Amino acid sequence: MKRIEFHDREKETKDIHAILDSRPTLITFIYGPINSGKTELITHTIEELPDDYVVFYINLRTKFLTSYDDFIESLFEMEMESEATKRKRKETLAELVSSVTKVAGIPITKEFMEYVFKDKKPKNAFSYIIKLFEEVKAAGKQPVLILDELQKIGDVKVNGFLIYELFNFFIDLTKELHLAHVFVITSDSRFIEHVHSKAMLEGRCRYLLVDDFDERTTMDFLDRYNFSDEEKSVAWDYCGGKPVCLVELVNAKINRKDVESEAKKFLKIRTSQILSIFDEIALGKIEYSEKALIGEFKNFEKEELVQYDKVNKEKIFLVERNVLFIDPTQRTIKPQSRLNLLAIREVMKDA
Repeated sequence: MKRIEFHDREKETKDIHAILDSRPTLITFIYGPINSGKTELITHTIEELPDDYVVFYINLRTKFLTSYDDFIESLFEMEMESEATKRKRKETLAELVSSVTKVAGIPITKEFMEYVFKDKKPKNAFSYIIKLFEEVKAAGKQPVLILDELQKIGDVKVNGFLIYELFNFFIDLTKELHLAHVFVITSDSRFIEHVHSKAMLEGRCRYLLVDDFDERTTMDFLDRYNFSDEEKSVAWDYCGGKPVCLVELVNAKINRKDVESEAKKFLKIRTSQILSIFDEIALGKIEYSEKALIGEFKNFEKEELVQYDKVNKEKIFLVERNVLFIDPTQRTIKPQSRLNLLAIREVMKDA
C-alpha cells in the first residue's frame, strides 16, 4: 500500500515553532473542522523537534471517560519493572525523567500513583505533574504537554466539572509558572465556543486554526500523485481542501478507479446521512423542528461562510452532528467540508 505523506502546513508549523521557541505564557488551543489534519500536524511537528524538548502527548480520542479515575489513568503511563531486561526499578522523579523518550504519556510508579489517587483530588495529580516537569527543566529540557480531544472530559465531575480545574492547572503551568507549553487539540467547535466564552481564560490562551487546505495547497498535493487537470478540478469541486477526502481520491486513483465516480459516491453518501436527520425527526427520535433546520441550511444555498449573531440550539445540534463548523473567534459558521456544503444544497433542492 502506498503511504500518503504529510503535506505542506508551513504556516501552522511556523506558528507552533514560534510558540515553542518562546517562554511558556499562554495555553494554545489548536482547533478546526473535523479531519482537517490537526493531529497529523502536531505529530509531524513533534517528530521534528530537537532532543531538548520532552513531549507528553495524551490522546483522549479512544478513551472512555466517565470518572476522575478514567481521566487520571488516561494521563499516566505506569512504569513497570521488566523481567526480561531486569531493568532497575525507578523510584525517584529524576530516574523517571531520565527514561522518558521524546513522545510519551506521563510516567509514574505504583507508589506515586497511589498518591495521585488519594482522596480523588485533581490537585494530587497536578502537583505530581508539576514536580515531574520541574525535574525535566532541571535536566535542561523543555516539557511540552499536549492533550488531544480534550472535550471528552467535559462532563466529568470532581467537586464540580473537572475541565475547570484542568484549565486552572494549565494556567499555572503556562502563565504563572512558565514551566511547560500546553497545547489542547479539538475538532469540537462547540467545545471551542464554550471555552472562548469563559472569562477565566481571557488573556490566558491563544487560538490556532488548522483549516482545510486552500486551493493552491490542494493542487500542489494532487500534483504529487499525477492528477490530471480534469481530476484536480473534480477533486476541488467535491472535496475542497479536506485532507481525508483528498486522500480517499488519491487512493482511488492509485487503485485505478475513476476519480469523478468516486467523488460522486462520496456526495451521495453524505447527502443520505444528512437526510437521515430528517428521518429521525419524523420518527420522533430527536426533538428538533425540520423547518428550523432547513432555515439553517438556507444560509448556505448561495454562501459558503456566514457571520452569526448568536448560537441557537439548531446550530449546536448541526455542529454536534458534524454538519456545521463554528469559529467563535471570528463568529462565523460554515459546513464542515465542501462535501457537506454540496450535500446541504442537494437536500435543499427538495426542501
